[in-house]
Amino acid sequence: MAVQFRDYYETLGISRSATSEEIKSAFRKLARKHHPDIAKDKKAAEEKFKEINEAYEVLSDPEKRKKYDEYGQGWQQAGGQPPPDWQGFGGPGEGGVEFQFGGTGFSDFFEHLFGTRRGGFSAFGAGGEMPERGEDVQADILVSLEEALNGSSRKISFRRGRSKKQETFTVKIPKGVREGQLIRLAGQGGLGTAGGQPGDLFLRVRLQQHPDFRVEGGNVYHDLELPAYKVVLGCEVPVPTLEGMAKMRIPQGSQNGKKFRLNGKGLPLKGGGRGDLFVVLDVRLPERLSEQELNLWKQIADLHTA
Repeated sequence: MAVQFRDYYETLGISRSATSEEIKSAFRKLARKHHPDIAKDKKAAEEKFKEINEAYEVLSDPEKRKKYDEYGQGWQQAGGQPPPDWQGFGGPGEGGVEFQFGGTGFSDFFEHLFGTRRGGFSAFGAGGEMPERGEDVQADILVSLEEALNGSSRKISFRRGRSKKQETFTVKIPKGVREGQLIRLAGQGGLGTAGGQPGDLFLRVRLQQHPDFRVEGGNVYHDLELPAYKVVLGCEVPVPTLEGMAKMRIPQGSQNGKKFRLNGKGLPLKGGGRGDLFVVLDVRLPERLSEQELNLWKQIADLHTA
């Protein structure tokens, strides 16, 4: 299968020697710029946002990054195909059929390297001796936090092996879906043989990375960066939530790392209700000071040492 190579380093605008912090910083900067909620051309922004997410998904994971670097080095020599000894995650198993998906939020390139799209049939029973159930198939599906909050329906398409027939069906994304959760589509997997039942298709949820939030179970976390003087004096600041902006009061003298809880502003919980949003204070000290500012800090220091 001819697959178009994707340069994830170029997508994030970083060097191949970039550190994990540089990767995270580049992602957050680009994700904020191209987030569909603020872009004028939402359709174009959605595609760009998916590309940025995919690049971060790979480069932020040491194991995936290592495999990607090894594969990329031999890409041109392989003529756009995996090297003969490549042991990636994608591709069919022995006697199986490779599925090609669309609408999952990931590119063919990602699926080919990191997807688990194996399925088809077992050689046993192929001669009609006895019915054999088709193999189960699994693929990743990229789900936004908005979809996890509200639920949604998605159109997914796939082709089996070299077949030109494209099958399309609707997948319901339930509210409160979690990272790694499997969505089962009964009978949509590998074909059975000798009258055997087809296998099932499982879509493994990968939550889309967000520039402002990180998710832990049903709770959502936001790192709030504030200059030291605002924290010292206390202030009222806008903070993002999954449903828009909210105002929060930061008391005088709050310490770095302090968590402020917004009850019920997280993701839906399995037993009902919602998790919480935690705003984590990240106090930023000034890196460059004017002579006047430096003198003022010295006066403060003198007051504390007097």
